Amino acid sequence: MNSQTTIKQEFHFGRFYTRWQRILAPYVFISPFFILFLVFGLFPMLFSIYVSMTSWDAISGLGGMKFVGLDNYRFLFLEDTAFWNSVKQTAYIALISGLPQHLIAIPLAFIIHTGMKKMQAFVTAIYFAPFVTSVAAIAAVFGTLYSERSGVLNWLVLEVFNKIPLLNSIIPDDPIRWLGDRHLVPISISILVIWRYTGWNTVLYLAGLQAISQDLYEAAEVDGASRFERFRYITLPLLRPTMFTAFTFTIIGNMQLFAEPFLLVNTSGGVANSGRTSVMYLWDNAFNNLLFGDAATQTWVLFAIIITLTIINNQIFARLRND
Repeated sequence: MNSQTTIKQEFHFGRFYTRWQRILAPYVFISPFFILFLVFGLFPMLFSIYVSMTSWDAISGLGGMKFVGLDNYRFLFLEDTAFWNSVKQTAYIALISGLPQHLIAIPLAFIIHTGMKKMQAFVTAIYFAPFVTSVAAIAAVFGTLYSERSGVLNWLVLEVFNKIPLLNSIIPDDPIRWLGDRHLVPISISILVIWRYTGWNTVLYLAGLQAISQDLYEAAEVDGASRFERFRYITLPLLRPTMFTAFTFTIIGNMQLFAEPFLLVNTSGGVANSGRTSVMYLWDNAFNNLLFGDAATQTWVLFAIIITLTIINNQIFARLRND
């Protein structure tokens, strides 16, 4: 009798264990992601919101935190003109570096897709190489190109272009200060950004083009449509979802621009802060001035700006889809 009872108990325990094992096993397997997200994702985000409402003397550690409510936000919106100047400068650099990327990448992807079938992988890898190259190495190379005394760009301007009859009247005789003129610093940074990210956008658009049925192009070609007409009436409309994704990435990336200008013009932000982006400004506040409360506030305001621009971008493409 005792043995039968023991067997029944073990049987019921086994059923109970198996049932809970089936229920809990999936959660156990996915728990590492959620644990890491809670520790390294959600907690820092929530903590930064709290930090944005404090005046934190970081030298004193956590004991130096003093809750000030919305004072940091009030100061940012009413008095911190330097931050808004950095936002304007970031938006300017984002505009003059963002649009050319897509104006170059879309036709380039179309040419690779339609005219370079055999060399498509090789050409794509070449254009994608700048994106995976170390940004420090890229900044060092471009710093050399922009050099006022020994830069290749100034050599081309003074020794080559300046000797062409039609150009010598508009090209200056003195070396151009690419990183020493407040009007040229944003352009110099934008050229670097364009060079680095055009290949990334080309790969995105190439993937979008490969998803378009080839039958549409063949039918249009049979009807006598030229290559430009096929591009205008087939490629662009069907490429809009990819364009939306690429534009969204560009908006987010350019408004968070940091490494390229930081390495190119250093922490000073260039002449008259003409190369200081908003992320460089908040980084300077956090790690040089140790104003972590102000820096956290600027982070969340910048986040709100990026979200707003993304929503506007979404609305624009939604209207294009409806049209």
